[in-house]
Amino acid sequence: MKIVLLEGLGVSDQIIAEHARKLENMGHTFLAYSKDTDPQVQAQRSRDADVIMLANMPLDVSVLDADPALKFIDVAFTGVDHIPVAEAKKRGIAISNASGYATQAVAELCISFMIQLLRNVGKTEERCRNQGIKDGLIGNLLCGKTVGIVGAGAIGKKVAALCKAFGCSVIAYNRSTVTDPAIDRQVSLEELLKQADIVSLHCPLTAETKGLIGKQQLDWMKKQALLINTARGGVVDSCALAEALKNGRIAGAACDVFEMEPPLPAEHPLLHCPNTIVTPHIAFASVESMEQRAEIVFDNLYSWLSGEQKNAI
Repeated sequence: MKIVLLEGLGVSDQIIAEHARKLENMGHTFLAYSKDTDPQVQAQRSRDADVIMLANMPLDVSVLDADPALKFIDVAFTGVDHIPVAEAKKRGIAISNASGYATQAVAELCISFMIQLLRNVGKTEERCRNQGIKDGLIGNLLCGKTVGIVGAGAIGKKVAALCKAFGCSVIAYNRSTVTDPAIDRQVSLEELLKQADIVSLHCPLTAETKGLIGKQQLDWMKKQALLINTARGGVVDSCALAEALKNGRIAGAACDVFEMEPPLPAEHPLLHCPNTIVTPHIAFASVESMEQRAEIVFDNLYSWLSGEQKNAI
């Protein structure tokens, strides 16, 4: 088999080299490249490959056209909305993801966002750097707040468990029934938005969830509520959220994801809002999670090569 890794996995060269040797000893060809988002470059590098491996770099359908030998796409990422899934399935190409590798990393960042917003960390830090004091910026505790989890999968449940440890009440909106000791009640989306002090998004980006949080949904939220998005940027209408923040319709937001991958254009509406934390898609990125991701994605590969597919999409 010809196996092509189209971008780095955020781990040491030694880890990649060890897997390369193992695959070559198994009789396979393994080629690794640095990231290049140009579809023509991707197609050239993938030519005659049986397996393509990549992380969150967009994969254009033209790459599939240029590689009729392709049998397996091994995605080192949880979401696969950057992959032409429907077209790949039409062609009988198997797809696996690296589900679970960043659960702890994303959940911890969510809690950090909640506390930073509640305690006015951004504003008080700015004051401190300008020889100021905290007067007028006394914050609030996470303890005692009602946290609404939108999308109670593995990450949503982990966030719920951490919130419980801080003494929160937890409600959840999920399309299927959820049974989890950290979730007190499962409610409708409208009920969740009206009741929650903090709304944390953890749903995938699909046709059903695109624009899930728009003007109407933001109007349902409490004026003192916070919105946390570490899911996918397209789940939220950025313009509607920016207006809600500027008008004081909600108290604050933290966004790690946007409609496009950073760098963001200077005019992006969420870069110019009060009480807003913006980060360039860092939730999944920790040393520990990157190593776990590499372990999962290569395990997916070895399993597929032996005739058993894991983490199938």
